Amino acid sequence: MTVTQEQVLAFAVYEIRLLLAGHLGSDSVNDSDLSTRAAAHLAYALHNQADAVLHGGSFDPQQAVTALGAVDRLLATNFKDRLAGAIGHEA
Repeated sequence: MTVTQEQVLAFAVYEIRLLLAGHLGSDSVNDSDLSTRAAAHLAYALHNQADAVLHGGSFDPQQAVTALGAVDRLLATNFKDRLAGAIGHEA
């Protein structure tokens, strides 16, 4: 089997999305803590991009960053800023 590092990471994101699907929601309708809900929404926000990579495609990185911003607004997280910090850029 030939696999790229991108495909391995995309597979992980896609699987994490499936595992955490029951923790989606902006309020406390379920018993999940904020970090679990944030992880669920983060994986959900990027699962289409992960699927594209798994199938040899690509995606628009700016759309992915926009999806992170949507999670930030929904759950008062800071994924977009943390991404910028991780890669050495301002958001």
